[in-house]
Amino acid sequence: MKKALFYLIQFTWGALQNLVGFIGYLILYKKCEHEHFHNSFITYVPTDKPFGGVSIGIFIFINAKHDDGWRHDTRIHEYGHTIQSVVLGPVWPFVIAIPSVIWCNFPPISKYRKKNKVSYYKLYCETWANVWGSRFSGEKFITDDMIEHGRFGKPFYKDQ
Repeated sequence: MKKALFYLIQFTWGALQNLVGFIGYLILYKKCEHEHFHNSFITYVPTDKPFGGVSIGIFIFINAKHDDGWRHDTRIHEYGHTIQSVVLGPVWPFVIAIPSVIWCNFPPISKYRKKNKVSYYKLYCETWANVWGSRFSGEKFITDDMIEHGRFGKPFYKDQ
């Protein structure tokens, strides 16, 4: 029942982002490896481009060229964005996707983050994705970067 409700909400309340994600999934279906992860669909994109991962509704796209630990933590993080999509529905693109894309890709902000050593996870929607991704997947982060900086740029787990 929970699974059916999850999909019903995603494809009604979050229809816009899931339609876009589904189109991306179909385009990459034959070219890439895929896996199912807690009601989401992950596509591993083999690319040398500076791309980490993106969640578009239940469809998650991750750069396949990173190591296993990085991919593990990125799955959890991107799944957090999937859960945000369930809650926010049609406002998800404005509250999560657009700020996240700007924070990640806008050159002046990228330069600022690098120059001032500001964690990518300092932005509200990125920390929120980490918290919910870990909570709703039941999995823990394993990379040093995520453990040390995954919650507003500070340690993710309270015992650190």
